[in-house]
Parts: sequence; C-alpha cells; structure tokens
Amino acid sequence: MRVPPVVEPGPPLTAARAGRWSRHLLLPEVGEQGQRRLAAARVCVVGAGGLGAPVLLYLAAAGVGRIGIVDVDDVEVTNLQRQVVHGEADVGRPKVESARDAVLAVDPEADVVLHHVRLDAANVDDVLGGYDLVIDGTDNFPTRYLVNDACVRLGLPEVWGSVFRFDAQVAVFWGRPPAGVEPVDLRDLFPAPPAPGTVPSCAEAGVLGAMCGQVGSLMATEALKLITGVGRPLLGRVLVLDALAARWTEVPLRGRPAGERGSGGPGTAAAVVAEGSGTQDGLPARGPAEAAVAPSSDLPTTTARELAARLEARAAGRDDFELLDVREPGEHELVAIPGARLLPLARVLDGSGLGELPEGQPIVVHCRSGARSAQAAVVLRALGHDVTNLDGGVLAWVRDVDPSLPTY
Repeated sequence: MRVPPVVEPGPPLTAARAGRWSRHLLLPEVGEQGQRRLAAARVCVVGAGGLGAPVLLYLAAAGVGRIGIVDVDDVEVTNLQRQVVHGEADVGRPKVESARDAVLAVDPEADVVLHHVRLDAANVDDVLGGYDLVIDGTDNFPTRYLVNDACVRLGLPEVWGSVFRFDAQVAVFWGRPPAGVEPVDLRDLFPAPPAPGTVPSCAEAGVLGAMCGQVGSLMATEALKLITGVGRPLLGRVLVLDALAARWTEVPLRGRPAGERGSGGPGTAAAVVAEGSGTQDGLPARGPAEAAVAPSSDLPTTTARELAARLEARAAGRDDFELLDVREPGEHELVAIPGARLLPLARVLDGSGLGELPEGQPIVVHCRSGARSAQAAVVLRALGHDVTNLDGGVLAWVRDVDPSLPTY
C-alpha cells in the first residue's frame, strides 16, 4: 500500500547541504525533493532507549530537520548494553540530554526539541501535536497505548517497534490516514494491554543489545519512507523477527470495522501472530499472560529488612517459611536472595510447579520489584497458602539489605 508523502518539501538545499546528503540525492526515488521533505520534517521519538537510540542517530544522519526526544529517565549503567546514544560519562544524566548531544554530534544544524516529561493523558496531545510523525520506542504497555491513541486522535502516522529477549516486531500504524488508505493502529493488533505484572519487562527478562540496532534501523527506514513517500510502508503488515533463527516473518494486519474505531479504545484484533514468533508486543506468545490475575489490595507484604530478620530467625530455628523467587532463571542466576527457591511465575500460573511447594508452610514470595510476585501470591492464596509478598522485591533487598549485590 503506497501512501502520499507526509511532509511537503522545504526550501532548496544549500550547496553544502546538498553535498552532505549527496548519496540520497543520487537515489531517483528520493532526490532533491525527498531530501527537502526530510529537512522540513518534524519527527518525535518517544523513548531514548534501546530502539530510540539507533532511530535518533539515523534520523539525524538522514537530515530530518526537527527531532523531538521524549524521555523522563536518567541514564543507568545497565542501559549501555544497547542504548548507543549514551556513554559511560552520561550515567546519571537525563537521557534526553545525552541523546541530544549524540544527535548534534551527527548533525549540528538539527533542531532538537527535548521533552523531559512522563507522557500522560493530560500532556500527550500537546507534546505529539507539534510533529508530522511519531516513532514509538517505549518499553512499557501504558505508554505504548497512550501514544497510539493520541496518534489516532491527532491523525499522525506512527512507526512502532517492540523487542523482547531475542524477538522483535515492527509495524506502521495510522488510525486516521489520507483518503484511500485503510486505517490500522495498535489496538487492531493487540486490543488491550495485559494486566499489570503478568509480563516480564526487558529489565526482568533481558534483551539482545545488538538486535535493538536491527530493529531501530528498520524503524528509521520506515519513517524516512513515510516522509518522502517512497516505497511501500509497513501499513497493514507486521514484521516479526526471530533473531536466533535469523528470520523475519511478515504477518498481515487488518483494521477493525469502522464502527469499532474511535479516538482510542479496545477493538477487535484481526491479526494472527505467526506461529513460532516469540513475542506479542513484548508478551510471551504463550504463558503467564494467558492466566492474568489482578493483584489484591489487601495482600500481606513485608519489607526487605523484615525479611532479612526472618531469614536470620529461620537459620536459628526460630522461624519456618518458604522463600519463593518467581523470576526467570537468568534473573535468579544474576542476583538471588539467600535461601530462595526458584519457581518462575509461569509455573505458578499454569499450576505445573505447585506440587513442589510444602504443605502448610508459610510462603514469602518475591520477584524483581514486587509486581509478578503479587500475581503469584494471589494464586497461592486462592489455593489456601499463607502468603506474604516482598515489597519492592530484589531491588529493595539490594538497596536496604545487601548493596554489594548486583542490580539490573
């Protein structure tokens, strides 16, 4: 499906700028007109992380005139494995600032606009409304749906990508496209986000850093195609990457009926993710998401320091309880609370690991931050177990009890 260029051409290029982008000008499909469109384009990149980093570098290299960067986080040392716009010296700085410096190092004449904010329902339309195109490189479900729904309301095309472990997906959404182009958006692919805590994030499950470069480069390519009007964008199609098999699979995507389409909200998914693809918008294709359970607000909790005291008492024979770690094996190997038994959340939710639990013994359950363990606790309590959730998970243990342990 071809679409008209998103941006009208800007002023003629100077000789210096024409020389800089001569390799684009040599492409008949792009040429001077296409380069002038790029120079006039206003592109907002939401998320200066694993996907946003390569996107930003290639937008700058391509000559995109105005680049907006949205991110509220500071650079952490764990980001450096994949977020190539940040370096060791940037740890502790706002990501938007180090990303801006990387963009300007590529093209000092780029107009970089920083949005050091957390997007929410009150500000998302104002932030995105000043752009021609949005690229979503975020890593959490609420923001993905927030950005998608805002793009639908504002009539903006959106380039979308998702990575998880060794798998990725890329698509182009346009909920209110020009006449003759079939509308499609994130809710046609996944009508609603999963229940909180049911799906591990990349911080919990890991991601192959170099794969972010593959996916981010493809997202930048789709953005340049939309701006210049060349080729066939990924509208109505989803590319699914299995990096371990070095295989891309194309999955067709149909928009939901017009009567179900509005300014954002659940619709009817019309896509079938190819069998064997590893993720669905960061969700495992099978597993915990199938048995999403809402945490209870009255769930008993304990602090890391209280747990440390109980572990000392257990070692002295004054307490008896099971400490259950519901993270993934790789997380447990990286850092573990002494004496914890590993039982991944999927095996709690599908029941396959419940036979390993002792009868009648109190259980303290934990994960990285407390969200997944809350899901496990709900299931275990429903089965009659005396369960307490570790508030803050391993992160709280490292912070409050043993700072010598690594975090992630």
